[in-house]
Amino acid sequence: MSTITIDDVAQALGVSKTTVSRTISGKGRISEGTRARVQEYIQEHNYKPNAVAQSLAAQRTFNLGLVCPIEYEIFNLTYFHRCMLGISEVAAENGYDILLSMVNGDDVTNLRRIVENHKVDGVILTRSLVDDMCMKYLKESGIPFVVIGTCPDPEVVQVDNDHLGACSELTSILIAKGCRKLLLAGGEKQNIISQTRAKGFREAFRRARLKAEESWIYYDTEIRGLIPEILTRALQEHADGIICMDEKLAEAVLAQCREKEIRIPEDFKLASFYDSGFLAHSVPAVTAIDIDDTKLGFVAAQTLLKLIRGEPVQNQHLRNYQIILRESTT
Repeated sequence: MSTITIDDVAQALGVSKTTVSRTISGKGRISEGTRARVQEYIQEHNYKPNAVAQSLAAQRTFNLGLVCPIEYEIFNLTYFHRCMLGISEVAAENGYDILLSMVNGDDVTNLRRIVENHKVDGVILTRSLVDDMCMKYLKESGIPFVVIGTCPDPEVVQVDNDHLGACSELTSILIAKGCRKLLLAGGEKQNIISQTRAKGFREAFRRARLKAEESWIYYDTEIRGLIPEILTRALQEHADGIICMDEKLAEAVLAQCREKEIRIPEDFKLASFYDSGFLAHSVPAVTAIDIDDTKLGFVAAQTLLKLIRGEPVQNQHLRNYQIILRESTT
């Protein structure tokens, strides 16, 4: 009997342990060419799956791991509340509980503990980063997982809203209203969602045959305390408006506008790439993209359960939004 392991096979072929595991189990998404290479190698080397590992894999905990960033501010965001509601609904319908795992930056200790102690049958990541250590660890572990968000790795199952289309559409509406210079107050640059929203912003200008200057786009706005600078620039350079990437930034802009007696929409227009109850009822009410993230969480959880059962799945981008025009852009 061969003594080679999944690690040995992965290293020999230059693929991930996840790819080897999926080939052996027949579950998950990999290319036919890669599947054939792995199968040929394990046959040549008489690889036999570890019986103990197989038996553990066959057991069910009826827990789904839900990975969230540890930053306290995250849980003030409407997105996380709505998303967790959809995930919890699917879990309850299928006899599963949710096990919350908090991660702090690149530290995956908490996530590693619940996976290696067999506490969960699968994992949902609630955001994707440019250099995502959670995603890298989960791929290596071989456990079924789904990312809520978008990433360039074709082996990772992804469920996301069409943020690119939504942000492009809202920006296009403002351009159609005569806006030619819009400042974009953005979130953390390392978050893929921030990059996607900026791309949608640029795309709208390109389609209108206009140019969006890179200097109009601000990242890490809240972390770096850039809102006063953005407001000052908008007034001094007679910008047509400010678009915020999320509702918290839009709320912060509104608060500082009140302090500085800046009038919206008279001095410049204001819009948000994400809606909230506050923006809907603020004075003035703020134009925003209303996204059904409860449905997003629902679909992500359904997709993970299919993966756990070994059923075929595919990436999904949901056209799951509507543009709500309000007084801030009249």
